[in-house]
Amino acid sequence: MIRPKVEIVACMVCHMMAGVAQAQSVNGTALDLCGLRPTFTEDFNDLKVSAWKIGGNRWIAHTPWHGDFGDAGFSNPQPDFPFTVKDGLLRIEARKEANGKWHSGLLASADQWNDGFSQLYGYFEVRMKIPKGPGTWPAFWLGETRPPETPLGTSLEVDVIEFYGQFPDIFHSGYIVWDSVHHTHVGEHHTENRPSGTLDAGFHTFGVEIEKDFMTFYCDRHQIWQTPTPEQHKFPMMILVNLALGSGWSIENTPNPSFLDVDYIHVFERDPTKCKSTPSPE
Repeated sequence: MIRPKVEIVACMVCHMMAGVAQAQSVNGTALDLCGLRPTFTEDFNDLKVSAWKIGGNRWIAHTPWHGDFGDAGFSNPQPDFPFTVKDGLLRIEARKEANGKWHSGLLASADQWNDGFSQLYGYFEVRMKIPKGPGTWPAFWLGETRPPETPLGTSLEVDVIEFYGQFPDIFHSGYIVWDSVHHTHVGEHHTENRPSGTLDAGFHTFGVEIEKDFMTFYCDRHQIWQTPTPEQHKFPMMILVNLALGSGWSIENTPNPSFLDVDYIHVFERDPTKCKSTPSPE
């Protein structure tokens, strides 16, 4: 989730130089629904969340490694902030307090003890409405659940969507391999352009299918990018969704409050032996 501003700008330049190729990805191959079996279904008819330990809940409100990021602190769950649920929609609110500090929300599906949901391979999807305004930084992403006794090494992060409100017609997908021994990271990223005004105009689905050999990224269930699965991918992936702010960009003109609306988060496993006439997963 944390990428230097210079790296983001470099992605923008590469994107503009490859505008024709990027535009073609809008009509990419449709998601193959054959054999998808639901393993995690969150429709936000209610919200079961605690601050740090899953317990009998479904989410925690911080990263399991105790790391906030961006220019808004992630708040513990409170009545009506930063999470509200109404009519099957989750709303994550970012708010500037009277003291000038911003607070917002994050959900993670596993805690530091690896209790909760995670999955090694499969299709991970969110349906959400991106907030308007400069400085907003919503994301749907995946992080490894490394067993506590595992020696320090590499860990994989998959960014299904990162959106920077400074650039309202562009979003990013990709992965990062973090090396906690040498304190370095490597990765690959894709910059996706959409027709002006369409990204934050309504709800869209963003998904990734992680397989042994490839990771394939989707927007509205059409392929936008595919890249080889990093060899470091060894552990199941938890789900994270958040509304962060900043990422190196000014939040002086960020709307107060700002909202990320999430319709659902669904995860599937693919069983190729079940490939018959498979209805669209909802």
